[in-house]
Amino acid sequence: MTIATASRGTGHQNTKRTIAAYGSKGSEIDVRLVARSIAQAALEVLAGTRPLSQLSRSLDPECYVSLQHRVALTRKHAARVRGSLHPHRSPMVRSVRVCSISETICEASIVVAEEHRCRAIAMRLERFDGVWRVTALEIG
Repeated sequence: MTIATASRGTGHQNTKRTIAAYGSKGSEIDVRLVARSIAQAALEVLAGTRPLSQLSRSLDPECYVSLQHRVALTRKHAARVRGSLHPHRSPMVRSVRVCSISETICEASIVVAEEHRCRAIAMRLERFDGVWRVTALEIG
């Protein structure tokens, strides 16, 4: 895990932080990109535009089952209330913040804008065998 902070001079310089991790084969992977893509994919799964099976490698089994249950509830509710099977449209990630807990654990908060509202997503990512997996996922 690399955390680099630019030193502050006498002027008003912005602090630039880079949170990156080394994945398989030593290539540098920015955890923010991983969190961003998983959050986008999870909302697309809830919207019914992406199959849940595409997230099987990114989520641990408990998170996978939890998201599967939420998808079923969301679709059932949407069909009853709105008469549509597409409850959410065009989710777009607006910001990603990552906090490094250790070399193998990070927590991320993501803000996602949808057609009529914004949502918050929180996730905990842990690195297993050089691959980041979500071990906790909360979608607001």
